[in-house]
Amino acid sequence: MEILKKPATMKLPAQWFTGDAWADVIHRGEEPSRARANMVRFAPGARTAWHSHSLGQTLHVVSGVALIGTRDGVIIEAHPGDTIGCPPGEEHWHGATPDQFMEHIALWEGDEVNWLEHVTDAEYDGPRTSTRTSH
Repeated sequence: MEILKKPATMKLPAQWFTGDAWADVIHRGEEPSRARANMVRFAPGARTAWHSHSLGQTLHVVSGVALIGTRDGVIIEAHPGDTIGCPPGEEHWHGATPDQFMEHIALWEGDEVNWLEHVTDAEYDGPRTSTRTSH
């Protein structure tokens, strides 16, 4: 067993994010492991660009409200404690609501991320489906 050294917090690049977002590496497996886990913090209104992961991605919301969108126009509004799975190859985006910070743990395998264009304001502002049945 060992205590792992924590890397410095990274500001995430504008080419892949709209608005401000930061990541803390929780785990980056060494070969043969391909496991990845990051705590990602999004400022209000911040979001990823469209992207996909060759082996899928799982998002676990820690604080705030996460928006997770897919190409078919579905936007899930996920709350703390919710876990959302994005299957392999699915183009999606995720980020914070316009009015509050959001943190999630992102889990995936390998470095095969296909980064695409930025999410437009119209896509970001689309109708949402909440994970909560009552408000």
